[in-house]
Amino acid sequence: MGRMSLWRAVGFASALALIGAIAHARAAHAADHVNFGLDWKAEAEYGGYYQALATGIYQRHGLDVAIRQGGPQVNQAQLLLAGKLDFTISSNSFIALNFVQQKLPFLAVAAMFQKDPSVLIAHPGQGHDSFSQLRGQPIMIGADTRAGWWNFLKVKFGYSDSQIRPYTFNLAPFLHDKSAVQEGYLGSEPFSIAEASGEKPVVLLIADAGFAGYGSLISTSRKLTEQKPDLVQRFLNASIEGWYSYLYGNPTPGNALIRKENPEMTAALIDYGRNVLKQHGIVDQGDTEKLGIGAMSAARWLEFYQSMRQAGLYPKDMDWRAAYTLRFVNQGVGLNMRAKTP
Repeated sequence: MGRMSLWRAVGFASALALIGAIAHARAAHAADHVNFGLDWKAEAEYGGYYQALATGIYQRHGLDVAIRQGGPQVNQAQLLLAGKLDFTISSNSFIALNFVQQKLPFLAVAAMFQKDPSVLIAHPGQGHDSFSQLRGQPIMIGADTRAGWWNFLKVKFGYSDSQIRPYTFNLAPFLHDKSAVQEGYLGSEPFSIAEASGEKPVVLLIADAGFAGYGSLISTSRKLTEQKPDLVQRFLNASIEGWYSYLYGNPTPGNALIRKENPEMTAALIDYGRNVLKQHGIVDQGDTEKLGIGAMSAARWLEFYQSMRQAGLYPKDMDWRAAYTLRFVNQGVGLNMRAKTP
């Protein structure tokens, strides 16, 4: 073999080795496994994550994501504490501040809902058409709500704990009593009540009353953000892209996976859930229009902390800034995927 042929052979072999090394690196990258816990069963409120999984967005970001459903018997926060989950959905801003108050090493890294989708639901024609009209009226709420946004309603509208009635997540008491009022979730109970009763209920969105808390935050350990920031960033970027795809693209892949995971979900309920997320700007409104889905701001966190401190939930000297980090959001990821509006 001549010198030039030898060098060409060596060069070719080197190129093959380099290609092999790159392929190996990509394979290793793709092997990054993530366990992600939801705070409830699969439904449209998690559509962006299922869309990212179903369409290969997570895979393109070098991630092997396992989505773990939540439910009434599942404590995802405990699983996060035990290291069995890498990320979880924290339903609201209270959870992140509670991590700080309880000195737990976890924090919120993205707010996937700019508005908390919690609602109060009443029957039409009963004079229960606004938050102020519900002052003094019996209201069915759960224990978590009593420790959460109920305190906002007490401060703003003068509600009292004497109004509280137990909520068992069963619609029968509400459907039976025309004067009943209960808590709910924007994308779920209003639809089920309308189907069962044949009438459209009064739905009052807590966020529309000025509640500043975020909803459906992604939380993780402080350790993961420090030791594997690239993993955190890729997971968030892929999840954000999944939400843009779900809201503005074809949601069929995500919806099919939701129904596979949770056969109780009907196509009509999923469509309803997705539509109200868009109509009410739950995921994409305000700060997200410039900063991208998942956006957070120090100003919003401060406003929420101060309002809940005034309600007596948090001490004056608490380090509220430790509840979250802006390191991984506000980067405009996925903005080019948003539907063009006239």
